[in-house]
Amino acid sequence: MTRIHIDHREVARFAEEKVNLPKDKADEYRAQAGRLRDKLEGYLSEHEDFSLKRIQLSGSLAKGTALRSINDIDMAVYVSGSDAPHDLRALLDYLAERLRKAFPNFTPDQVKPQTYSVTVSFRGTGLDVDVVPVLYAGKPDWRGDLISQDDGSFLETSIPLHLEFARKRKQAQPVHFAQVVRLVKYWARRKKLENEDFRFKSFMIEMILAKLCDNGTNFSDYPEALQSFFTYVAQTGLRERIIFEDYYKASCVGKLSDPVQIMDPINESNNVARLYTSVNAEAIVEAALEAGDAIDAALMAPNKELTLHYWQQVFGPSFSG
Repeated sequence: MTRIHIDHREVARFAEEKVNLPKDKADEYRAQAGRLRDKLEGYLSEHEDFSLKRIQLSGSLAKGTALRSINDIDMAVYVSGSDAPHDLRALLDYLAERLRKAFPNFTPDQVKPQTYSVTVSFRGTGLDVDVVPVLYAGKPDWRGDLISQDDGSFLETSIPLHLEFARKRKQAQPVHFAQVVRLVKYWARRKKLENEDFRFKSFMIEMILAKLCDNGTNFSDYPEALQSFFTYVAQTGLRERIIFEDYYKASCVGKLSDPVQIMDPINESNNVARLYTSVNAEAIVEAALEAGDAIDAALMAPNKELTLHYWQQVFGPSFSG
């Protein structure tokens, strides 16, 4: 196996130039989210009976796995109170109305209910913040019922615990865990652009890589780490149940009939892949086989031109080696 033409360094450079959200942009977006949080917390300090109790950055920006292509920020707002509706549409309208009260300087068109969230638009940066309500009844660790963006159902979650889960894996392999997550997410995003029927959500990717991390896979060599991911998907066919014991025992997970079973590390009753059919899984496995074969061929290629050709099968024409 030769790495003369393209190796870890070239993949790392590609990640910095094409995949990763630049640090200055990430800092800007986090600062914007922080201003939104500070405004709400300031309002809460003066209105202790207000039904919005907490706002927290979530999603890829909070985890440090955001791609350069990010165009919005995810935040969760904890909604408390007996008057908060449990009907999805009514809850989103309720949240929008209270966000407008908390931010009176925003015009009505800057706070708009969407399908599963309320979008708050900042005119200065042009960046949108997608605010998702979490119904909160005072449980420890800020556990509450989040609206699933898969189907609009309510699922128990804890944003702080999810961020702690990600932080543990990032601490186990500083820099490299988050970077490999971003590289695989970039690959999956490209597959979705090629085929609108291809489904492989980012959270599933993160959980698979977290399991590999826990199992001792070394992520410091990016070609090898990517190959480990694609090999796992291909060999298991996504039929191996993935469970983490950070916050509950594996024995707490009941019997499921879903073809793909990747359990939420915070909620033992939530299979994050429950809507994925056997057809969806087969498409992911086929794509992983193709990507793995391309990386193998790239690492064996006799010249730079052929090596680049194979890597572009994984990452597209923007990969220049």
